[in-house]
Amino acid sequence: MVELKNVSVTYSSGVDALNNVSLKINDGDFAFVVGSSGAGKSTMIKLLLKEIDATSGVVTVNGYNLNKLKKRKIPEFRRTLGFVFQDFRLIPSMTVYENIAFVLRVIDAPIKYIRKRVPYVISLVGLHAKTNSYPDELSGGEKQRVAIARALVNDPQLIIADEPTGNIDPELSYEIVELLKGINDQGTTILMVTHEHDLVRHFGGRIINITEGEIVFDEVITGTNDEILADMDTEIPSEAMAAAISEAERINDPPQEEIVNTEDAIDLPIENMTADDIISAIGGVPEGKSEPKSPFMPKVADNIDVDLTETSNVSTAATPEELLAALTEKTEGGAE
Repeated sequence: MVELKNVSVTYSSGVDALNNVSLKINDGDFAFVVGSSGAGKSTMIKLLLKEIDATSGVVTVNGYNLNKLKKRKIPEFRRTLGFVFQDFRLIPSMTVYENIAFVLRVIDAPIKYIRKRVPYVISLVGLHAKTNSYPDELSGGEKQRVAIARALVNDPQLIIADEPTGNIDPELSYEIVELLKGINDQGTTILMVTHEHDLVRHFGGRIINITEGEIVFDEVITGTNDEILADMDTEIPSEAMAAAISEAERINDPPQEEIVNTEDAIDLPIENMTADDIISAIGGVPEGKSEPKSPFMPKVADNIDVDLTETSNVSTAATPEELLAALTEKTEGGAE
């Protein structure tokens, strides 16, 4: 469950990104979040990922009170989430299988579970034939399916999809949403942020519209693909519908500065995430385990071609750049 109670976020510049927002999304819901650029959608996502803190109000996600969540507990919390990026964020030197298995490896999942779970989610997103393909061998739609499988592989309670159709062809956008709907039918809660109002009109469902940091519309509408709603204005006031599916985009976003009341910065800027950031966002070190001495996990037998054991000169205190370089470096004999 996701719940925001009277939540406000004010940046140090004085910009009110969210203003007294209250919202509840129950387990198993599928909700679209729409709004123009700078309306507060990104701020809401950062709150839900515990990247930033609310200036006031209470944020609860999957049973965790994020206001009281200690920093050491953040990885544990994030393992209850899946996140789908607009620009895929796949590791280029890893195959489809490896990109998805990586999420389970970094949380030290049993090898037998990895070998069973990864092929299952690959088949679920319709990419069985692409298991051993690399990202540069995939279409945009296929890359996003891999990203969805990666978000799903750890069986999260909630998947947040941030503009998941933004970098794929329009005709494939409907397939991606259909896939997310299918995942939702299996019980996973889906929160999808989008500016593509045609998708919203087509699928319908719960629509949450944010304008100038406030929720101005939160209703369930019937999708046009159902051919039930001939005249949408007869069901929903025209002003509310206009707010829900407004095509207008703001020219400038508000400055994304530090939150005034955040004492300990959480180093997870979504727009700049790298491979190791993905580990932090989706994985982390399981509770009760110490931090691994090496930033790499043991190789998973013959199912993983990329050797991530500590054979490079990267030290245990490697910088993010060094870690990313090591993660994306092909090993000898690996496929080109």
